[in-house]
Amino acid sequence: MRTKILVGWLTLLLCACSVQAETYLVTNVHVVPMTRASEAQTLVLENQDVVIESGVIRQIGHTGTLTLPAEHTQISGAGKYLVPGLAEMHGHVPPLANFQDFPERYVNDVLFLYLAGGVTTVRGMLGYPHQLQLANEIVAGERWGPTLYLAGPSFSGGSVDGVSDVRRRVRTQAEEGWKLLKVHPGLSLREYQALSETARVEKISFGGHVPEAVGVRHAIILGSSTIDHLDGYMTALYGFTQPINEAEARALAQFSRAHGVAMVPTQALWETIIGAGDVRELETYEELQYMPKALRERWKAYAENPNSGYATVETAALHAENRRRLLEIFHQEGVEILLGTDAPQLYSVPGFSVHREFPHMLAAGMSPYEVLVSGTRAVSEHLLVEAGIEDRFGVVEVGARADLLLLSENPVESLDALKAMEGVFVQGRWLSKSMIDEKLSEIAAAYQ
Repeated sequence: MRTKILVGWLTLLLCACSVQAETYLVTNVHVVPMTRASEAQTLVLENQDVVIESGVIRQIGHTGTLTLPAEHTQISGAGKYLVPGLAEMHGHVPPLANFQDFPERYVNDVLFLYLAGGVTTVRGMLGYPHQLQLANEIVAGERWGPTLYLAGPSFSGGSVDGVSDVRRRVRTQAEEGWKLLKVHPGLSLREYQALSETARVEKISFGGHVPEAVGVRHAIILGSSTIDHLDGYMTALYGFTQPINEAEARALAQFSRAHGVAMVPTQALWETIIGAGDVRELETYEELQYMPKALRERWKAYAENPNSGYATVETAALHAENRRRLLEIFHQEGVEILLGTDAPQLYSVPGFSVHREFPHMLAAGMSPYEVLVSGTRAVSEHLLVEAGIEDRFGVVEVGARADLLLLSENPVESLDALKAMEGVFVQGRWLSKSMIDEKLSEIAAAYQ
């Protein structure tokens, strides 16, 4: 048997050019498979060996019982926990160049930051030219980054010109290979209906915002895959002007569940948008050092003078409580909730923003395990329906994609364990904590 000892090199990290996926053995690790349907079942399999080949989990078994590959890189998992990488269901990926005058390196830094926060899958919710190329380069090992499932350029009141243009754009995006149609505000009901009808013919899903002229019930009936953010629900329940009515909220939650629509809340970001966040606390976020200085300055200027149009200083607290209560009710009613943060936007740094979202989900009554489900197995199952993606991920089981996090603590007991990463498996390769820290230091230095 030939076993290699893993060494992290910054040169490997900085240039992922066609690096071949290796074979790995993680020894004596506690596995959190995320295949359990309820918390009444055993959530952690102790003292397991896991074999990863070509980015796929090939074997799992009690330590010492597996037939090992002749050549492999061995990683000690003693006392550690192996869990699926997280998914960001409303993330953004900048274009390859000329983005708001940020440095050319910005796109690669954003992709890496997702990984550094434990996010190995991103549903990109605003398409730019060349993003499909970017996704292919990541899969080919030419760039470090999460697996990308990309929505195309958005459909909004400012981007479409009537029903015929909507139909044309839907057909074009389906032909180009985008996985989803992104909806922004401003569409008329007729335009939204045309999008729905053409998307059904072209076998492509749509989701995102709820245009005011459409309303959340019509959006759900017409087939929106997800309702991202809670604005459509807030409008339907008059949550912008008064406390939501619980009976009406439950009825709407039951309606949503009956139609199979999922919710992507993005609570942390929207507290900032509506002015419910404390700018003094926001400015203490350590992860801000990984964003360009010009962007940080824009964020601070907004947070000091929020102008979302949704709330005033007087109503921000009401809005925040209505959103918390909505998420709580929808969770109680069994609506599918998927992890998303809308990063990178106001104080939501890619990868790190999921850790800012967790407290909001816990405050709405979700357990740590349920939050984990929302960012792992549930995403894989949702994308199978939404985009026909048969790529199995979000679980630790034989045959699944080996996008995995090695943690020093048990995340089922506390989600803070996800901040204590020993490393990340992604695209068939291993990023150790030392490699991640070294790259983060380099990014921070570039954006001083």
